[in-house]
Amino acid sequence: MAPTAKSDGKTIIDSAISSKIPATANPLAEEPSQIASNINYHAKFSPHFSPFKFEPEQAYYATADSVRDRLIQQWNETYLHFHKENPKQTYYLSMEYLQGRALTNAIGNLNVQSAYADALNKLGHQLEEITEQEKDAALGNGGLGRLASCFLDSMATLNLPAWGYGLRYRYGLFKQRIAKDGQEETAEDWLEKFSPWEVVRHDVVYPVRFFGRVHVNPDGSRKWVEGEVLRALAYDVPIPGYKTKNTISLRLWEAKASAEDFNLFQFNDGQYESAAQLHSRAQQICAVLYPGDATEEGKLLRLKQQFFLCSASLQDIIFRFKERKQGTDSLQWSEFPKKVAVQMNDTHPTLAIPELMRLLLDEERLAWDEAWEVTTRTVAYTNHTVLPEALEKWSQTVMWKLLPRHMEIIEEIDRRFIAMVRATRTDLESKIPSLCVLDNNPQKPVVRMANLCVVSAHTVNGVAQLHSDILKNELFVDYVSIWPTKFQNKTNGITPRRWLRFCSPELSNIITKWLKTDEWVTNLDLLVGLRKFADDSKLQEEWASAKMANKKRLAQYIEHVAGVKIDPNSLFDIQVKRIHEYKRQLLNILGAVYRYKKLKEMSPEERKKTTPRTIMIGGKAFATYTNAKRIVKLVDDVGAVVNKDPDVNSYLKVVFVPNYNVSVAEILIPGSELSQHISTAGMEASGTSNMKFALNGCLIIGTLDGANVEIREEIGEDNFFLFGATADEVPNLRKDREIGLFKPDPRFEEAKQFVRSGAFGSYDYNPLLDSLEGNTGYGRGDYFLVGHDFAQYMDAQAKVDEAYKDTKRWQKMSILSTAGSGKFSSDRTIAQYAKEIWNIEECRVP
Repeated sequence: MAPTAKSDGKTIIDSAISSKIPATANPLAEEPSQIASNINYHAKFSPHFSPFKFEPEQAYYATADSVRDRLIQQWNETYLHFHKENPKQTYYLSMEYLQGRALTNAIGNLNVQSAYADALNKLGHQLEEITEQEKDAALGNGGLGRLASCFLDSMATLNLPAWGYGLRYRYGLFKQRIAKDGQEETAEDWLEKFSPWEVVRHDVVYPVRFFGRVHVNPDGSRKWVEGEVLRALAYDVPIPGYKTKNTISLRLWEAKASAEDFNLFQFNDGQYESAAQLHSRAQQICAVLYPGDATEEGKLLRLKQQFFLCSASLQDIIFRFKERKQGTDSLQWSEFPKKVAVQMNDTHPTLAIPELMRLLLDEERLAWDEAWEVTTRTVAYTNHTVLPEALEKWSQTVMWKLLPRHMEIIEEIDRRFIAMVRATRTDLESKIPSLCVLDNNPQKPVVRMANLCVVSAHTVNGVAQLHSDILKNELFVDYVSIWPTKFQNKTNGITPRRWLRFCSPELSNIITKWLKTDEWVTNLDLLVGLRKFADDSKLQEEWASAKMANKKRLAQYIEHVAGVKIDPNSLFDIQVKRIHEYKRQLLNILGAVYRYKKLKEMSPEERKKTTPRTIMIGGKAFATYTNAKRIVKLVDDVGAVVNKDPDVNSYLKVVFVPNYNVSVAEILIPGSELSQHISTAGMEASGTSNMKFALNGCLIIGTLDGANVEIREEIGEDNFFLFGATADEVPNLRKDREIGLFKPDPRFEEAKQFVRSGAFGSYDYNPLLDSLEGNTGYGRGDYFLVGHDFAQYMDAQAKVDEAYKDTKRWQKMSILSTAGSGKFSSDRTIAQYAKEIWNIEECRVP
């Protein structure tokens, strides 16, 4: 089949323009003409496409190569500086990183945006058009992964000696498409061509073993042998700090099998699949983020992924520790925790604990007590959830099969922990079955990963004050009585570079103008200086103008991806996050259904008195999460009816925004005016999108959950639309429901009935709505209290409508929202981790 070739007049013009610019290598160029030459050099001498093409796609890859030159130079200088200074370093282990596009962020942090814009103009292109060519790296799913990426940005900006470790997923989670039957999932294609930002390190390869058996040596020492061995190959993605030379690394592992593992005899005998069996298994490990785990094979693959990340990363960390010790008299393992901090981002990297123990015991031949001392002083754990299904528990049977040596080590950790509790805390004897690591229930014996983390880590932290209090007072209360100083809070944060400076330049410029400095970009507390101007009509006017520019940009985007025309003069009301019943997108859409029904019942004159509103909901429902997918379908069905209703569509639009990711967020968040953070209180650990919206002057309607509590404290109660049960009320409300004391609000019943009536099509929504009915039972009884909170939610929305009519009041509230967001910088969060958990210090490249 012949290759498809695109050739038109524009290609010839682009090539003609670029041919006038000398193709000269100038990797550290800062002037636009030199940068243009360096871009042209890469187009000609680092070619990824046929010659004589310089369309936007080719221009993007050449531009990325040019920026990468500078990043590699800075990365090399940073690496050498860390090697020379030999500081204690942090290694951040996360199954997810939601990086977003790299080009805008890189040229922004390097402070060369205008130079690159001018250079591309000389080559016949617009920077905005070129940045649109980049596909988001598909390495994450939700808040956990985006937090990890914000943290990397802050580590680099604060000049901290730190690295990230993750996996190089080829197909990501999935790309979402909305079809007539609802959400459809297809594989992400971010690596269909290649990523220009990663640097493959062919010299950084480690063996990772699965299965096999434990061999006992004559001296009693043990060794894990046989099984299957894959290779972990490193790909480095440079992470530049903002206006600093420091450029750190996100090291991603890819699973490989060697040429020796390819059975040539079988292949030539026609047994093609068996010949490449190990190669096929290697490809599976880094194929997909969070593969479905309903089957035994799926569970095994997830466990393989987690161990692969932990083993490769720890082997690399130990290698780097030894490398820095070369030339010194002796290798003292007691020095290891003084040079290495390992942070586990949630329970996914828990296997780092038994793997570090195995490497120290079996490979380095340390005694148990010394290995345990090293491990427990090195490893720290961040808890991200109190949801039972997210506190991982792995089948002991699967673990023994896949990781026999690690199970021996976990058994010994558990045995010693139980002995310690019995010896020192006889009052906790009855609690041992829930505190120990191994749950030996004969029906379903499991390893409790969160318990293993708490028992082994030197520090455990929650990610918002409310969440950390729940951990200390409820989930881990008995551990707190054993180790009262082990538990901390580190309220999450977001990077102000990506989430305001780069995604909303209009608003950023206004902030800089009124504060008379741009230092707020790295010292977000300076935003408080806006408070004294909040009533100033000139600032309010400029503020409204910047918000309108962002709203118009968002309206264009919505028309492009959803085919719906929306009015920038309506209130833009947005809820974007993973689709999950506890996040209560169902509450939002039932509220929209009720609003639509009331608008239909009004006279034309009455409608004119209402506040026009555009409700946008976006997020991915996990492929096997049926009720979440039903919610997506309901939002889309409601939108299909409302948006075509001539009586109502000037006053209400409902849009499902497809394929929500970082780049989509960078358009949605600056254009938002009201944002919904409405999870059942006590269920959202922190949330970080709430911080992004608040920073951009968007007002929040929300419950007292996660970081909402602290956001409301910082921006002022009058600037937050509060509703709903509190976390301490929730358990009693569930009990009341079970004994039949719940009395639903008539508006709630009306909204549900309207959906059941078929007003939004023939799809059967009864299974979804049935989850809100009854008092008890699996999938019933309204566990997430949608019915209980509905009345307060509708009352809070009425207050929103009134507030929006008073333009001056709304603009003041918006300004105060931004002014109160200083606390929520990831720079503050990471500075606290560095000082209070990792004990690392700045190591600035001179």
